Amino acid sequence: MGLSNYLQELWYQPHPTSALLLPLSWVYTGVVLLRRQIYLTRLINPESLPAPVIVVGNIAVGGTGKTPLVIWLHRFLSAQGYRPGIVSRGHGGRARQWPQQVRPDSDPATVGDEAVLLARHTRAPIAVGPDRHAAAEALIRHQGCDLILSDDGLQHYALRRDLEIAVIDGVRRHGNGYCLPAGPLREPISRLRDVDIIVTHGIAGRGEFPMKYVPGVPQPVAPSSRSRQGATPGPQQVHAVAGTGNPDDFFHLLRVLGYQPHCHRFPDHHVFRREEINFNDDLPVIMTEKDAVKCERFAGMEHWYLPIEAELPAVFERRLLELLRRKGYGRQAAGDPGLPRDQGALDLR
Repeated sequence: MGLSNYLQELWYQPHPTSALLLPLSWVYTGVVLLRRQIYLTRLINPESLPAPVIVVGNIAVGGTGKTPLVIWLHRFLSAQGYRPGIVSRGHGGRARQWPQQVRPDSDPATVGDEAVLLARHTRAPIAVGPDRHAAAEALIRHQGCDLILSDDGLQHYALRRDLEIAVIDGVRRHGNGYCLPAGPLREPISRLRDVDIIVTHGIAGRGEFPMKYVPGVPQPVAPSSRSRQGATPGPQQVHAVAGTGNPDDFFHLLRVLGYQPHCHRFPDHHVFRREEINFNDDLPVIMTEKDAVKCERFAGMEHWYLPIEAELPAVFERRLLELLRRKGYGRQAAGDPGLPRDQGALDLR
């Protein structure tokens, strides 16, 4: 059993090892609470920006749907008249200098797979790096962004935020309810009482907004194959490849669509090798779009990815705009000219 599968059993099913790890979880929880209190009491002042910051994150390890939600938020807020920029950690990227500007053709090995995915879907100004404040400041100064979306930044307290959106997996919820390492939580469940909005991928609880995935038509992974004519793989047996925080979510979606997947799980942000996605048979291979950006170089005609889009209710749209107005930023949606655009070169490596 791989480490990823073992942790899924440990965190999301009754497991005797959880109790043995509880003392470590209590220590971890204490450190997390102390760190947050230091920022809340201004013993360390969070760094402010001359534009509102919306943080999208979660309190659990693994995939909950943050990236599709950030894409949705960018499109929606752009339609309201904002000029959103996106910052992220660039997890999995191995750049030597930060922050890094991200474009649709950026190398995911340098800036991270999720950042490239965000760039391709939004065409937004995007910068990644461990110092999110520096990345956001560059976008505001050189790209004229008047709003910043921080992808997976709920625990990055060094960056002041105006709104917090927490994303929850509607099926797995909070697992066994313990913090790391006995459970999957980065922060205690009580942390959710302080966020502005809770979005749930799947069935939403009281006070939560539901988010659903709308799958598209499978697309060829290899860029050279994207203009070819031919039928996409219909419901049939396929090899399903997922290197995400919650591969089972992807496999379940394929089953709902009528596929019969042979499931191949990989760790989140896995760096794929050619042999790992070649199965020496005639079955199509379908993977997540996040994995596809890392497999383009060596993908064949049999490799496809399944695009998905987030869908949120109108009541969520109204709530988001209401909160921005309460914070004093609603006027920008009505055509406020916002911050001046610096015509100089973008100071990103």
